[in-house]
Amino acid sequence: MNTWRCMAYLLVTAGLAGGAACGEDPVGPPIDPDTPYDLVVPTAWADGVAHSLFPLIPGTVWTFEADTEGGTETITVEVLAETRTVNGVEATTVLDRVFLEGVLIEDTRDWYAQSTDGDVWYLGEESYEMMGNDTLNSAGSWEWGVDGALPGIIMWADPAAHLDEPYRQEYYEGTAEDWGMVVATNLAVTVPAGSYAGCVQTEDWNALESYQESLERKFYCPGVGWVREVPVEDPEEASELITFTVP
Repeated sequence: MNTWRCMAYLLVTAGLAGGAACGEDPVGPPIDPDTPYDLVVPTAWADGVAHSLFPLIPGTVWTFEADTEGGTETITVEVLAETRTVNGVEATTVLDRVFLEGVLIEDTRDWYAQSTDGDVWYLGEESYEMMGNDTLNSAGSWEWGVDGALPGIIMWADPAAHLDEPYRQEYYEGTAEDWGMVVATNLAVTVPAGSYAGCVQTEDWNALESYQESLERKFYCPGVGWVREVPVEDPEEASELITFTVP
């Protein structure tokens, strides 16, 4: 049983999201990071993002917490009513803010759109590293159509149809080169906000960093979306959904 299947087996049998592991973690990415961009960008887009595993209803708020070496990290994710036109596509805007011991350290606006065939695409982000009210830098920001940047997939319409298939989540050469891969479906996941069934697990990594150090296990559940994120190198610093509110 390979690492991915072993992990999925433990998740299903234990009913937990990443509570155990078996075998050795992968030592290298499942695809050459220099692989050319090969996604077929759609030309037809839906109104809003309504994917069950990635629902973006304006006014929805997720709150996550993680215990880190620096203290308690709190992440608030809010779907805004405002939209942004990205390369001619009306995108949903999501405000993602990270606080460390109550101090704002990241402030990001992410832009998403859903194609008419059901895939959810990531179109860019305006991201700032902060220290309270002071902006330190905007490293990592990118936008589809600007300086050659291209969009990526954040959630397939049918994740099971793309099992173990690496895909780009974003592409701005030298700045934003995250990859993802669906490794398990139909999982049971429990976090402080509740228990969920029919969840999907992905493995995400940054091609511009060490694969092992950037590798994260993420879990998405129907009707809620992202509920848990586990850094492979520091699993004790997992971020878990604490509250989830819809308008």
